[in-house]
Amino acid sequence: MKKIIQFVKESYAELRKVIWPGRDDVISSVKVVIISTVIVAAILGLIDMLLLFGIRAVF
Repeated sequence: MKKIIQFVKESYAELRKVIWPGRDDVISSVKVVIISTVIVAAILGLIDMLLLFGIRAVF
């Protein structure tokens, strides 16, 4: 039990050292992730469509 309490105390101490991002940083990061996801989805959808047309043309 003593080790568990020590672990919790050390974990809390480490979390106090973390520099948490501000609201603006989080919002800009979320925008980058959303835009990247949409772009990758569009590219994969285009590749899928081209492969589908190619397979239908062959068979």
